[in-house]
Amino acid sequence: MATARNDFFTLDDFNFDGKTVFLRLDINAPIDPSTGDILDYSRFSAHVDTINELRGSKVIIIAHQSRPGKDDFVSLRAHAAHLSMMAKREIRFVDQLFGSAVTAAIQKMKPGDIIMLENSRFYSEEVSLDGADLETMVSSNIVRMLAPLMDYYVIDAFPAIHRPQITLTGFRSVKPNIAGRLIEREISALEKFKSPSAGNKIAILAGAKISDSITVAGSFLEKGVVQYVLAAGVVGNAFLHANGKNIGERSLAFIKKNNKNYNDLIKVCAELYKKFPGRIILPDDVILNPSGRRAEIGNRIPETELIADIGIDTIVKFSGYIKNADGIFMNGPMGMYEIDQYSAGTREIFSEVAESGALTIAGGGHTLSALERMGLMRKITHASTGGGALISYLSGEHMPVLEALSESRKLFAGK
Repeated sequence: MATARNDFFTLDDFNFDGKTVFLRLDINAPIDPSTGDILDYSRFSAHVDTINELRGSKVIIIAHQSRPGKDDFVSLRAHAAHLSMMAKREIRFVDQLFGSAVTAAIQKMKPGDIIMLENSRFYSEEVSLDGADLETMVSSNIVRMLAPLMDYYVIDAFPAIHRPQITLTGFRSVKPNIAGRLIEREISALEKFKSPSAGNKIAILAGAKISDSITVAGSFLEKGVVQYVLAAGVVGNAFLHANGKNIGERSLAFIKKNNKNYNDLIKVCAELYKKFPGRIILPDDVILNPSGRRAEIGNRIPETELIADIGIDTIVKFSGYIKNADGIFMNGPMGMYEIDQYSAGTREIFSEVAESGALTIAGGGHTLSALERMGLMRKITHASTGGGALISYLSGEHMPVLEALSESRKLFAGK
């Protein structure tokens, strides 16, 4: 897959003026459980281009927020209001996904009108039929009730491209499915990074989500996507522990508490380090919390201390790899960057990446938050909206939404 344009319908393939267009977005956002306030709007702004290109259409937005059982599993009423402000367009909220109220609202629409429907995951089919075969999806209430109301189905939900749910893949055979601008941008940027022509590439994998990072490290090295993996944060701690290095009781306890499959993950770390000698680069020194003391790897770390950042020797070592890289993928901060005392590693490494002149891809909420906080975002080639989807795509995993888009193009091309 070279670009989305080669495999999918895009907005350039149709004239949408006067048409009824259903638009599947991903505006899933962190929410303050005590106030219900939306805490981050980056995914909202990423969809504005697609919304504005459909200005001459009747646009019906479908989206989701969280999943059943979670504290942030809430209505999309506030999402509609915030997206309306960002797009500078009125977006009317309808508190159902399908049914007579939805049908009536759509029938009253004029070109230029936008409505947003209720959280798709409020409806059991969206969750219970996750991964179902196409025939089952097409016979669902969601597809049967909504398909007759639309001319086109535009999908712009890049962060959810690895989810085989009805509102993401279930319409592919009944109406033309079209990639929105966000998906087009994301796929084009990631394919450019994966291309052998991108030169010498490295991946900086850090932060606290070690399972995803270990998976992508193995995939990147196995397929030759990158020459080196620089591991820091909790990811680096896992690799250090797997190789018999002392990371201290508190850091080890954190890994065990947050990973039920801890033993399997540590075993994979050890296997990868042995299989790719000299290509997984680990910290030489760290900064400890609460003392703020620097400790060299190999020395004993007191039971009361937690690894909170990388040290100066590691910053220098990592910077050498960054200077020699033509392409850099970064996911995760070096440590507890939110606390000034432990932000130096993240600040120095991210600044080095931003000034490198390399093709740079950044992903993950904490990574983007740190880049914004440090005023470096504009110097990054591509900031991805994807979390799990980004990791899955770069790891070469099954991408149901992309396959649905490709299948839909084959079905409707020329019709």
